Parts: sequence; C-alpha cells; structure tokens
Amino acid sequence: MKNAFKKGDIKTHQFKVEEADLATFNGEVLHAVCSTYKLGQEMEWSSRLFMLDIIDEDEEGVGTMLHIEHKSPAFTGETVTLTATYDSFESGELICSITVVSGDRLVATGKTGQRLLKKNRLKELFTK
Repeated sequence: MKNAFKKGDIKTHQFKVEEADLATFNGEVLHAVCSTYKLGQEMEWSSRLFMLDIIDEDEEGVGTMLHIEHKSPAFTGETVTLTATYDSFESGELICSITVVSGDRLVATGKTGQRLLKKNRLKELFTK
C-alpha cells in the first residue's frame, strides 16, 4: 500500500448518459433519466480512481458503502462529471465524498467506502 493523498484531494471523470443508463425495470423504462444504479456505479468508479493509486499488486479494494442523494435528473445525451473528494483512509478503508453535476446543475451527492484487502484474503472470503 502506498498512500500519498490528503483530505481534500480530488479525482474526476465523466460519462455520457446513454439509453442503457435509464431507470429501467423488467425491460420497461420508468423514467427517461439516468438511473440510481448507473449513478452508483459511476460514483464507485470515481472513488476507485484513488484506490488504484493506493493498492499494491497483491491488494484490491472492495466496496463497503454507497450513499446517494438525488438532487436533479441527468437526461439522455448529457455529459455528467463526477468529482470524488478524498475524505479519509483509516483502518484500511477509503472514504470519499462524491459530487455529480451536468453542466451547472447538481445531479447528486453522496459518499463511498472501499476497504483495502490482500487479494489472497479476498479469495478466501469469496470462496464457498
């Protein structure tokens, strides 16, 4: 493990909302806006960008927490920008605050957690 980050450091990335990202259940589009599921996936990725710089080759991060608060919709075709802010890394757990925007509009806020574990330990945990 190598951690050169401090509270307040940021990582950003973007994605474009596609038809496949809409709020859909059982093949039916319920709302023609970006789904909570997709936001969660992208929020986890934004904080994983920190973890990728922290882990050694024999380590991996595993999600421990995801919290999302919707503020406004993100529509098909819009580019969404996610900013992960490094909050802490204590007892092997990375905590980030996440902000999601589309242009000047706040789409969502939230938090993620990822625990750093040795790959062999994860294999033990995930084997029946």
